[in-house]
Amino acid sequence: MGGATVLGWDMGAALTIARALGVDPLIAAECLPDIEAVIVRKLNEQMASGARSAPGPER
Repeated sequence: MGGATVLGWDMGAALTIARALGVDPLIAAECLPDIEAVIVRKLNEQMASGARSAPGPER
């Protein structure tokens, strides 16, 4: 890996976004850790494989 690793999200910010979107804070607090775990794992796998994170023209 190129030395970069995603460790986690800013959960305070994630809960603030959920609240702004009208999501019940208790539901968000229950669901966000599971969602975070999957996304962090996938991002780290993607970075380790050198895959591009966004579609676009090849360089």
